[in-house]
Amino acid sequence: MNNRLFCVIPCYNEQEVLPETSKRLKAKLSSLMERGLISKDSRVLLVNDGSKDSTWEIIDKLHKSDELFQGIKLSKNMGHQNALLAGLMVAKDVCDMAISMDSDLQDDINAIDEMIQKYHEGADIVYGVRSKRETDTFFKRATAEGYYNVMNSLGAGTVYNHADYRLMSRRALEALSEFREVNLFLRGIVPMIGFKTEKVYYERAERFAGTSKYPLKKMLSFAVEGITSLSTKPIKMITGLGFFIFFVSIAVLIYSLVRHFTGHTIPGWTTTVLSVWAIGGLIMISLGVIGEYVGKIYLETKGRPRFIIEEYIADSKDEETYRNSK
Repeated sequence: MNNRLFCVIPCYNEQEVLPETSKRLKAKLSSLMERGLISKDSRVLLVNDGSKDSTWEIIDKLHKSDELFQGIKLSKNMGHQNALLAGLMVAKDVCDMAISMDSDLQDDINAIDEMIQKYHEGADIVYGVRSKRETDTFFKRATAEGYYNVMNSLGAGTVYNHADYRLMSRRALEALSEFREVNLFLRGIVPMIGFKTEKVYYERAERFAGTSKYPLKKMLSFAVEGITSLSTKPIKMITGLGFFIFFVSIAVLIYSLVRHFTGHTIPGWTTTVLSVWAIGGLIMISLGVIGEYVGKIYLETKGRPRFIIEEYIADSKDEETYRNSK
């Protein structure tokens, strides 16, 4: 049975939570090994995304004390999605399945059992989906639900209430490696792969320690990144808006001519000013949206690396496999 599991966990300034995260993951994987659900050589792959604290020192210490833990050190901070991709691309050459999750212990690790069961039943991708948001504040819940609704209405194609907690088979990881875009939004890319998918529902807990790496400002930026990376719908909406304004202007022109020839022309300073500001605002918004796409084209044509691995610490067999795959 092909059941070597890699848990891929991107880490950025997580020195406060890593000791507890590693402790819980070790207990979970040991339990899975004892029950024969995963192989004895399964691993936890921690990806240091240019942390400024002692995150990498902790990862190095974990590896030296227990071969269960492996580590990747990126050359600089590449962002959560690139760090996650780096770990998955290293894991794909040595694992049969990989589970990605954040290091803050908010994702319920007990859902891993059901994910693996779905994998053994033939699923190539298993999404971890939040069953409810009772632990969130009203503002957080409202903005999160609005986030998914807006994303999907604009063509991003994400799985509702799913972040980056998912299982992917080696076949799915190989397919993911075929996507070469620099502007990464894995929540939208993974559903494009196809293959058989399943969902596992769980309740998300409070963050164990440290602070969130995704405040509202970053979430909004992440949403824009996802929409413009996966969909051209905003540009189509601008085109539709342009036609609408054009037809409105024709109606206004006809109305103005009728008023002129019937002798009812009245100077309309207010409406003129409002029209100028409204049209000017729409033009600026339209240029901004188009600029987002032009900027992404610019970055894609450069073909810069999405991540640079400075160091990979693992057992000799996996290190050799990694070197040979480069």
